[in-house]
Amino acid sequence: MKKEFPSNFLWGASSSAYQVEGAAFEDGKKASQQDVINQGSYEQFGFATAEIASDQYHHFKEDVALMKEMGFTCYRFSIAWSRIFPDGVGEVNPLGVKYYHDLIDELKKHGIEPIVTMYHYDCPWALVEKYGGWLNRQIVEDFTAYAKFIINEYKDDVRIWTTINEQSIIVQYWTQKCWIPEEYLDGTHDQMRYQINHYMNLCHAIACNLVHELVPGGIVGSAIGYSSIYPLTGKPEDVMAMQNAQALRNDYYTDIYFKGIYNKAAFTYLEEHGLAPVIEPGDMELIASHTSDFLALNYYASECAKACPEDSGLSIRWSGVNRSGKKGDIDGFETHPGFYQMCRNPELDTTDWDWAIDPIGLEYLLRDLYNRYNKPLMITENGLGAYDTLSEDGKVHDDYRIDYLREHIRAMKRAMDKGVEMIAYCPWSAVDLLSTSNGVKKRYGLIYIDRTDDDPKECARIRKDSFYWYQKVLASNGAELD
Repeated sequence: MKKEFPSNFLWGASSSAYQVEGAAFEDGKKASQQDVINQGSYEQFGFATAEIASDQYHHFKEDVALMKEMGFTCYRFSIAWSRIFPDGVGEVNPLGVKYYHDLIDELKKHGIEPIVTMYHYDCPWALVEKYGGWLNRQIVEDFTAYAKFIINEYKDDVRIWTTINEQSIIVQYWTQKCWIPEEYLDGTHDQMRYQINHYMNLCHAIACNLVHELVPGGIVGSAIGYSSIYPLTGKPEDVMAMQNAQALRNDYYTDIYFKGIYNKAAFTYLEEHGLAPVIEPGDMELIASHTSDFLALNYYASECAKACPEDSGLSIRWSGVNRSGKKGDIDGFETHPGFYQMCRNPELDTTDWDWAIDPIGLEYLLRDLYNRYNKPLMITENGLGAYDTLSEDGKVHDDYRIDYLREHIRAMKRAMDKGVEMIAYCPWSAVDLLSTSNGVKKRYGLIYIDRTDDDPKECARIRKDSFYWYQKVLASNGAELD
């Protein structure tokens, strides 16, 4: 078995605009829904706002230099819709357009290939105020205009595109990823979760077709939040629950990308419970018209499912969240009576935020997805959120992050050795950034940002131990992981 990765394999890391850029209201940019949502998180939980975040807008040259020092050959980031179109539609913001040209030029000057995500949760607030944002089908037309503009604008410098980040996570955590009015939160409007996803599927298909039409040699796919799912026990009921969870949590999304259809079992369940999206004439033909060249995967943890009888006395509920960062504080698990219930996997340790740590789960899903769809894969997020501390020697000793990344890279390589075609590995994240659910104290970066939720300070950049470890991994093209 070769220890090295293929010579054309891309190594880097990831971020998203509202989580790193800051400058939320500078140089013509107006608010996105994430600026508003994170302001609410600050008021309710004390988590940082997106106004400054990691201040990459003012530090991008320094950050790119640090990426080059680590040995990056790619960097996955997103474009902020409201930095390009402050009102979502209409007048273009030339300073916003220039910022991404400058960032892309800086990356290419250092031999780093840009991987651009068109949309990462940050719908322009003007469109939310105008018609509800993703709650309204008008978003498809407005996203199309935005996507066409940025693809045309950056097509000469950007070859690899991803469309919409984590549709599956948007369904699960819709109030954290979309602005949802209070009157929608009584449980009677949950069908809109899947309606939003349907609008996003239309946007994904349109964006894929635009990349293929406008970008010479361009490739495009979705970046999906994805977890391997195990049965709690070997009981047939639990194994069946695992298959049901796989259908609704995973196949419902990936079958659209590669088959152009909604997974039958999942869609039947949604129809039976009044959750299925309204599909207009021509929608499925549009979806079937596109080609996804690859699938980008955001993998952090595996999941576990068990049987949940129809007469369990439980009602439908969605994924739980841990706000405190204390193990065991998750506020519940997703439940679909008669279909499945998610649960803790007793075989696996978790992070402080109750996410199962499971490198083999990555190997499993890579093998499974490649066997089913025979399309190249890439990792656009994979990382460990943790309480990093700046020690007295001015360093960050994050051996736990090194261990996590090392074992996931090994798992990825094992899948590749069994024939899985991989394009890139981009862990989350290059620098510490704003976590939508947990502020800045839940850190993911290879580079420490010296700030707290309350005090942004100067956002000084400090290399973590994981920075130097990753530097050696990249210098050896993945051969040296110890």
